[in-house]
Amino acid sequence: MNNHRWLALGVLSLALAPSLRAADRDVEALAAKIDERVAAAWGQDVKPAPLAGDAEFFRRAHLDLAGRIPSVTEARDFLDDDRADKRRLWVERILRADPDDPSYRTAYVNHFSNVWRAWLLARTGQQGQFRQPALETWLRQRLKANAGYDRLVRELLTQPLGGNQDPGRGEGSAAVFYQANELKPENLAGSTARLFLGVTIECAQCHNHPFDKWTRTQFWEYAAFFTDVAPQGKPGPRGEIKAPNQDKTIRARFLDGKEPQWKDGSGTRPTLAEWMTAPDNPYFARAAVNRLWAYFLGTGLADPADRPGDERPAAHDALLNELAGGFADHKYDVKFLIRAITASQAYQRSSAVSHPSHKDPRLFARMPLRGLSPEQLFDSLAEATEYQDATPGNAQSARGQFLARFPAQEHKTDYQTSILQALYLMNNEFIADRSSLEKNRTLATLAEQRTSTARKVESLYLVVLSRKPRPEESERFVKYVEKGDPKKALADVFWVLLNSPEFILNH
Repeated sequence: MNNHRWLALGVLSLALAPSLRAADRDVEALAAKIDERVAAAWGQDVKPAPLAGDAEFFRRAHLDLAGRIPSVTEARDFLDDDRADKRRLWVERILRADPDDPSYRTAYVNHFSNVWRAWLLARTGQQGQFRQPALETWLRQRLKANAGYDRLVRELLTQPLGGNQDPGRGEGSAAVFYQANELKPENLAGSTARLFLGVTIECAQCHNHPFDKWTRTQFWEYAAFFTDVAPQGKPGPRGEIKAPNQDKTIRARFLDGKEPQWKDGSGTRPTLAEWMTAPDNPYFARAAVNRLWAYFLGTGLADPADRPGDERPAAHDALLNELAGGFADHKYDVKFLIRAITASQAYQRSSAVSHPSHKDPRLFARMPLRGLSPEQLFDSLAEATEYQDATPGNAQSARGQFLARFPAQEHKTDYQTSILQALYLMNNEFIADRSSLEKNRTLATLAEQRTSTARKVESLYLVVLSRKPRPEESERFVKYVEKGDPKKALADVFWVLLNSPEFILNH
């Protein structure tokens, strides 16, 4: 690492040490609890994978937190960093989003605005239509301020939908969530229960579910909290709704069976938000923790993430409660939860299968392979090929066309979308163009350098895969480059690496 970077990091560490010390202890304690509970679910037949090497960990954490692969400079700096706690320190650097740090000042905020937008609009069928910047701008404002998760949800639930919106406060942009749900109480009931409470009640909309505990009456009692969003006409009495094909009026009631205590002048959605984000809500913190755990480890502690079942190991249920308690105790600080998860051995294990017990992803004995989101893949391509989008918000730009072609993938361990992405990359003119000597400055400079072929191959591996090649890989590509036109052959190696499964998956 360059001397000035070491000096800057040293000064920053000294400045932050007093304020971070207590928080670090809480993070370390929760990370240890994660590993203790995960190991308790293994029994005698599970042999966990070893911890990932530095290159594997850094690429994984970079994709998860910054939404792209690291630059070749960032990768070299991390690999050369000999501090014992460098993994924690680099995670902290990305999360901190220091405005004076050109590498990471916007990376976390921009990436997680994509992540939250994808979650909020999942299953609405509006991922493409509502990929405009409005919702992401609202999310970026909250993420930049590190607003607590409870505040974010509360603001979303109480978003003004009439003419008294204040754009300066981001009001109106979050209304995209309501538009995506067609301003229908039944759609909003299903979406908010799944997203923020971790329960699936849509199946009870028309009839009592034969295998689940939720009844049709409970569904419409919950939907009654959204009667004030109807686009036509005036809403009826506060918190009352008529379900289709039923003559009786159903009154609002929370999913835990409690009746709302209406305050003078309070609306239905603010009342719901107050109940939902209360510290004693049995669903709220667990649902958030489970969703974030699934994001970082591919599978929820209660899986599927939005439909907790009863067949999960008791240790996982205990861990879910531990994490939810820590999350609530730290005022729903998402970054606190991220720090604890990424500091755990469960997150830092290798993805290589080295034991039969690794086949079950619910045991978290290794890191599963995960498909990249469209944003992660394109932004990683842009990083590797030095592409700069002059109009990033334009639907007709290269990025806009790519995102429109590949909608967000809800289950990251389902590789169907990744396979389609791979086929697209292999046959796409954009990739062919960006991996050419004429359009790629790094490639052209590398081809002209007076250095060994092995060194050039190593540089390409760091640019694309964020690691150095293994000896057999280096030997194979060196032979290929040296037996023909070296410049053209280097471009071929670059193209092959960009189209490798290792590049299009998080591992």
